[in-house]
Amino acid sequence: MYGLAKPLVRVYRDLMTDLFCIGAGGFLGAISRYLVSSWIYRLAGSSFPYGTLFVNVAGSFILCAFLPLSLHAFNVAPELRAAVTVGFCGAFTTFSTFSFETISMLQEGSAFSALLNVGYNIILCLAAGWLGFVVSRLFIGSGG
Repeated sequence: MYGLAKPLVRVYRDLMTDLFCIGAGGFLGAISRYLVSSWIYRLAGSSFPYGTLFVNVAGSFILCAFLPLSLHAFNVAPELRAAVTVGFCGAFTTFSTFSFETISMLQEGSAFSALLNVGYNIILCLAAGWLGFVVSRLFIGSGG
């Protein structure tokens, strides 16, 4: 019975460490999303959801560049990898806001803007993700 306690404590401690790291990354990602998207709206105006588009594109690039680099080029601790990918990128990007803004445009009769928003988010996020992988490959090399 006592032999089982130590592994369970270790599993619990590791889980709590992972959750704390993800939570800390999420905290920073959410604050960053608010600050960055607010800044973009001040620059570009609010006639189109440029702030949401920007954080989604930037987050796609960050995730797709960081994850391969953290796995193949740099010795990144799993906790830090989870903090950046699940925590920061998960909170920084926002599919729910994208959905709300697109539906709002449709309800306001702006079907063309809604279609543009969907197209821009899909195309630009995939392009940014691809670019992130390309950038990571520059550091990893083609053999990674």
